[in-house]
Amino acid sequence: MLDSVSILDGNQFVVSNRQGDLDAAPDRTHGLFLDDTRFLSRWVLTINGVRPTVLSVDETAYYQVQHFLALATGTTYIDSHVTVIRRRAVGGGFRETLSVINHDAAAIDLDIRIEAESDFADLFEIKNKSVKKQGTISRRVDRDGELTLAYEREGFRRGTCILSSSPAEINETGLRFRVHLEPQALWSTELEVRATGRPSAISANQVDLRPPPICNQTPHMAEDLKRWLSDAPKLTTSWPPLPAIYGRSLVDLAALRFRSGVIPGALPAAGLPWFMAIFGRDSLITSFQALPFAPELAHTTLSSLALLQSRKDEPFRDAEPGKILHELRLGELTAFEQSPHSPYYGSADATPLFLILLEEYERWTGDRALLRSLEREARAAVRWIDKYGDGDGDGYIEYERRNPAGLENQCWKDSWDAIVFADGSMSSTPRATCELQGYAYDAKLRTARLARDVWGDAAWADVLEKQAALLKKRFNEDFWVAERGFFALGLDGQKRKIDSLTSNIGHLLWSGIVDDDKAQACAEHLMSDALFSGWGVRTMAASEGGYNPIGYHVGTVWPHDNSIIAWGLRRYGFREEAARISQAMLEAAQIFGNHLPEAFAGYGREETKFPVEYPTACMPQAWAAGTPLLLLRTMLGIESDGSRLLTDPAVPEAIGQITLLDIPGPWGRGDAFGRARTSQ
Repeated sequence: MLDSVSILDGNQFVVSNRQGDLDAAPDRTHGLFLDDTRFLSRWVLTINGVRPTVLSVDETAYYQVQHFLALATGTTYIDSHVTVIRRRAVGGGFRETLSVINHDAAAIDLDIRIEAESDFADLFEIKNKSVKKQGTISRRVDRDGELTLAYEREGFRRGTCILSSSPAEINETGLRFRVHLEPQALWSTELEVRATGRPSAISANQVDLRPPPICNQTPHMAEDLKRWLSDAPKLTTSWPPLPAIYGRSLVDLAALRFRSGVIPGALPAAGLPWFMAIFGRDSLITSFQALPFAPELAHTTLSSLALLQSRKDEPFRDAEPGKILHELRLGELTAFEQSPHSPYYGSADATPLFLILLEEYERWTGDRALLRSLEREARAAVRWIDKYGDGDGDGYIEYERRNPAGLENQCWKDSWDAIVFADGSMSSTPRATCELQGYAYDAKLRTARLARDVWGDAAWADVLEKQAALLKKRFNEDFWVAERGFFALGLDGQKRKIDSLTSNIGHLLWSGIVDDDKAQACAEHLMSDALFSGWGVRTMAASEGGYNPIGYHVGTVWPHDNSIIAWGLRRYGFREEAARISQAMLEAAQIFGNHLPEAFAGYGREETKFPVEYPTACMPQAWAAGTPLLLLRTMLGIESDGSRLLTDPAVPEAIGQITLLDIPGPWGRGDAFGRARTSQ
C-alpha cells in the first residue's frame, strides 16, 4: 500500500499505482472494490505500446484523483510532447476522464489501449491465496458497445460493465482508440466502470442485477465533505502541524463513512483496504473518539449495531443472544458459508463497548429519544455480559471460539499470537483478558446511570452498581501480578495469570477499574523504556519474551491504543504523562503525512529518529483517524456532565496553545482553550 493511490467512499474504493493503472498481483492490492468483492483487477493504459510515465498525482480529495503523465521518449529526460491526464472519481464503480494533449508542432497518430480484466476475488481470497474460485468468469461485448465482465456461482452473480463516451474498438480484453491529433490538440473520452449484482441486503446472495445509472457523484461528495468539515469544531493552535493533522483526521473519517441499505445513515468502516466493512469494535471506539467533533457517527453506530445485535445462539457465527456484531461481510465466501462473517460475532469486547458509547453519547448529545429506543438492546447486552460472556460463572468475561474458522483471540489484539506469557509461551483458552473486565466494569456503571436517569429503573441501577463494585474488588485481587507490579494481560483457561507486560493496562485506567493504590505503578510502567518507544506505547513491552517490534500486536505501536491510554492517564491525574503521549503521537502523525496509520513499528525513538512504517498497516484507518481527536480532548481535558462543557487543559510545552471553538453538545456550541503549563 505504500506506493499506491487510493480513492474511496465508504466501502467502495479504488487502489491503483501512481500512474493510475490497476494491476493486481500477489504483492499489490490493486482493484476496484465494492462490498468485499474486487470488480476490476486490471485496468492498464498504454499509448503506442508504452505505459506513460508519471509526473505527479493530485490526491487532494478522498473520492477523486488526478494522474498527470507523459509519454516517455526513451531518453534520460522527460522531453515528451504528449501529456496524459487521468481524472478518476469513485461512485458505484468509477468514472474516469482520459485526456491526451499533443504539444508538438506536428500531427501525431496514437494507438491508445486500455486492458480490462476482473478476477471477482473476495477480499478473503486476496488475503488467503490458497482459496480457489469455484464459479465461472465470462466476458462479452454487447451490441451497444459495452464490455461486460461477469462472474457466476450458483445464485451468486457479480458483473462489471465498461463503456466509453468516444467510439472505441472493444473486445473481450479491453478498449482501443485510434486517435489522430493535430498540433496543440486535445482528445478526451469519458470511461465508465460500473459494478452490477451488488448485495441489496445483508445476505450477499440477494442482489440487484440492474446496472446503476451513469451519474457523476463528485459534486454531491464535494458538498457533503464541505458540510462535514463546516460542522466540526474550529481549531487554532500555536503548533503549525496540528491544524493539518486535525483536518486530515476529519477528512479520513469522512472518507471511511460506510453506507448500506441495511443501516440507517453512515458509520465508520474500519480501514483501507482489508476492513472496509461494518466492524463493531472499530466503529464503537472511533465513534467514542469523535463524539465531541462528529456525534452523528455515534448515533448511526449505535442504531446500526442495535439492529444487528444477535438474537440467537449460533456457534457457526460465534453468536449469542445480546451479543454485538464483530464484522459484517458481503462477499462470495460468506454467501456460501466458507467464512462465518455474514454476520460474525467473534468479539468479546464489542458488547460492553456498545454500552459505554451509549452512555457517553447521551451525556454529549442529550438525545434521550435514542436511548429510550435502545433500552431493550442495552438490557440484552448486559445479560450477555453476565450469562454468555461469563461462560464458567467466575464473574469475568472470557472468550473461546466455537467455529474453528473464527478468530482465536476475540479481544482487540485479535492476532493468533497476541495473548502470551512473559516467557513468550502461548496461553490456553478460554481467555479472560484484563481490558474486557475493565470494559464490563465501566459498562455496568454507565448503564446504571442510564437505568436511573433515563429508563426510570432505580432498582436495576442499584444492582448494576453493586455488581460493578464487586467486579472491581475481585479484579484488583485476581489480576494483580504483585512480584512485577502490574496487572496481568489476562487469565488463561486454567486460571493462570498471563504475566506479560502490555499496553492493556492503559485501557484499565480508561475504564476506571484500577484501585487508586495501583494506578501509579501502571503509569510508571506505561512510560517506562520497555513500553514507551518515544513515539508511543508499544502493545507489548520490549522486556517480554514475545516482544517483536514489527509483530502485529506484540510490540508495534497502535495510535488508537495510545489515545485510550492517554485518556486513561488523565482520568487518574497523570496529566504530564498523558501530554507526553499526545505530543509523541502528533509528532509521528506529522512524519506520516499528517495522519496516522493503523500501526507502526515499535523501534525506540533513539534508534530510528523517525517512526518506522508497518508494511501492511491500513491507511486511512478509522480509529487511527480518530486518535488526534481524542488526543485533543485529552490535552484540553474536555468533558461533558450532561449539561455543561467542562475543560481542564494540560497542553504539552511544544504544542503551546490550543483553541477549539463550537464544540457541539446539550449546551449548543461551546469553546475550549488551553495553553502549556507542563514541561515534557
